[in-house]
Amino acid sequence: MITPRTLVDDLLEALVAPSFTRTGYAVRRRLFGWEDPGAWTLAGRTAVITGPTSGLGREAAGSLARMGARLVLVGRDRDRLERTRDELAASGPVAATAVVADLSSLASVRAAADEILAAEPRIDVLVDNAGAMFAQRAETPEGFERTFATMVLGPFVLLSRLAPRLAESPDGRVVSVTSGGMYTQALPLDDLMFERGAYDGPRAYARAKRAQVALMREWARRLDDRGVLVAAMHPGWADTPGLAASLPAFRARVGSQLRTPAEGVDTLLWLAAAPREGLVSGRLYLDRRARPFDRLPSTRLSAADRRELWGRVAALTGEEG
Repeated sequence: MITPRTLVDDLLEALVAPSFTRTGYAVRRRLFGWEDPGAWTLAGRTAVITGPTSGLGREAAGSLARMGARLVLVGRDRDRLERTRDELAASGPVAATAVVADLSSLASVRAAADEILAAEPRIDVLVDNAGAMFAQRAETPEGFERTFATMVLGPFVLLSRLAPRLAESPDGRVVSVTSGGMYTQALPLDDLMFERGAYDGPRAYARAKRAQVALMREWARRLDDRGVLVAAMHPGWADTPGLAASLPAFRARVGSQLRTPAEGVDTLLWLAAAPREGLVSGRLYLDRRARPFDRLPSTRLSAADRRELWGRVAALTGEEG
C-alpha cells in the first residue's frame, strides 16, 4: 500500500546517495518507528557467521551474541577468530566457537562444514558476510579467481553442506550481506572468473556480489518448501576497515555521512531475528524494506540466466545445492 511514509522512502531510494547514507537510515528509522533489535531474542538458537572479526561482521557477531545466540565464528585467521571470541565472552555470557576456513578454498570450506555439522546439533541462522577485494587478479590453488571463489563458490559450498541442518530448524534463515555496488555491474555468465579484459578489483567485487544475490534468489526457490527463509541485504555505505582499505577516496568523499557499523547491520539483524511476519524469502532488503534487484536494465539477470549461473557454480564446486 502506498502511504506518505512509503512515498518518502521511495524518493530516498530513487535518489541513491541519501538512501545509502546515515540520512536514509535516520529518516526511515523515524518514519517507521523501528523496534530496536535488542527486543528480539535468539536464545536457544545457533548462528553461523562468516567474516566475523572486523567491520560489519564483528558488529553483527556482537549483536547476535547479545540476543542470546550461540555463535559459530568462521574465518581464515585463527588468532583473530579466537580474539573475537574472547572479546565477546568478556562482554557477557556468550557461547561461541571458532572454526577456521578460507572461503576461497573449497577444500577448506568442506572441512569447516564437516567440523560445524559434527559439533552443532542445530543451526538456525547462517550469515554469509565474508568478502574481499583484490587489486590484482590472481587464482587460488584450485584454479579459481580469488574474488569469485571467496564470495560465490566458497559460500555456495558452505550453504550446500549446511542446508539440511538449517532445514531441521523450526525457523531456519540465511542472510547474505551484499553491496549496493552490485547495481553498477552486469554479470557475464561466460566470464565468471574475469579472464577477459583488464582486471579491476571493485568491478570484480561488484560482479561477485551480483552473482551472490542471483544465487540467493535460486536458494530461496529451492529451500522454500523446506521452511528456510533466504534473503539478501545491503548495508548502505558503512564505515568499515574494509572500505577504508579498498576505497579510501570514496570514504574521504562521503565522510561523516557514512553509516556506523551498527546502522549498517540493522537490517541483517532484522532478517535474522525478527518475527517472520513481513519477511519475504528471495528478496533484497535495505533498511527493512524490499528493494529492486536492478537499477539498470543492462545488468538484469533473467530467471533463465539465474538457472544457468546456478548450473555453472554447481559444476565448478561439485555441489548439487
